[in-house]
Amino acid sequence: QVQLVESGGGLVQAGGSLRLSCAASGSISAINFMGWYRQAPGKQRELVTTISSLGRTTYADSVKGRFTISRDNAKNTVYLQMNSLKPEDTAIYYCNAAQRLTMGRMPIGGSWGQGTQVTVSS
Repeated sequence: QVQLVESGGGLVQAGGSLRLSCAASGSISAINFMGWYRQAPGKQRELVTTISSLGRTTYADSVKGRFTISRDNAKNTVYLQMNSLKPEDTAIYYCNAAQRLTMGRMPIGGSWGQGTQVTVSS
C-alpha cells in the first residue's frame, strides 16, 4: 500500500480558494480510485470527490461547481482545487487510495493520509 501525505490546508476567508495536494510514496497509476474525503467536528467522514484511473470524476453535491480533483500519475500526486469556499467546508480533509469503492463512493480499505485542516472563516 502507498503512504499518502496531504498538504495545502489552512485558514481562508469565505469566498477564497485553496489547493490541496496528496503525495503518494509510490506509483498511483494502477490505483483505481483516488479520493478526497472530509470530516467536520462531531460528524462522520464524508465523500468530497473521487477520480478513477481513467480520469472519471464524481463530486458530492455540496461541492459541485466549486471543487475540482485532478491526478498527475507522473508525479504520483492528486490535487483538490477548492474555490468559492464556504464556512461549512471547514473540516479535516483526507486523501485516500483504494481499488474499490462502495456504492456511496466510500473506499473499501486502501490507504489514508493523516489529513490537513481547512478552516473557512465567515
